[in-house]
Amino acid sequence: MTGTFSIHRGWSSSRIAAIALFAIALAAASAAFARKEFAMPAVQPAATYAAHEAHTDEKVTVAIEPYNAPPLSDIFTIKWADHDMLPILVVITNDGDQPVTVSSLQVQFITGAREKLAVATSDDIYRRLSSPKDPQRKLPIPLPTGRAKGSVNHDQLDEMDRSQFAARVVEPHTTRAGFFFFDIRDVEHPLAGARVDITGLKDSHGHELFYFDIPAGK
Repeated sequence: MTGTFSIHRGWSSSRIAAIALFAIALAAASAAFARKEFAMPAVQPAATYAAHEAHTDEKVTVAIEPYNAPPLSDIFTIKWADHDMLPILVVITNDGDQPVTVSSLQVQFITGAREKLAVATSDDIYRRLSSPKDPQRKLPIPLPTGRAKGSVNHDQLDEMDRSQFAARVVEPHTTRAGFFFFDIRDVEHPLAGARVDITGLKDSHGHELFYFDIPAGK
């Protein structure tokens, strides 16, 4: 009886240990998922992207890449497609020996129907995230620095801030990149036949470079 009880108790301990290990692993996986944070994608030279335009005489190449669907969109914690927002990564490579100023950069999304969409501002994005059914709801100015009212939390505000294109200058032999967001709520098949026009880049003497016109559907 004693031996039989010991064997039974040994089996029970093994099963309990296995269940405990499984529970710990499950908890760790859940915690890791809960802690998912936005991280900018590793940026490559602009010429390596499918949709790019190179100005060899000006030694500047600009590329775009829509992050409208997985796996690319998985870098975000916010499901931008659910909010009818289209993130487009803009990559600028300066192969010259002088800096290129991008503080006056202008990016415009042109649909296949030739509708011109301006870049969504931080206020536009905040309104869409906090009240998707009422995009005209008044926004408190300035944006809160802690947890925002409504459905926008601190992590989402941080993602908004860190993802957007923020460079003022592209140094010689350097690549800079960031996201621009476009409101596509009323646009069917936004990438079909669409283009992105980029202007406002200036050389070290303040002269504006020729504009970039890049197909968005590549």
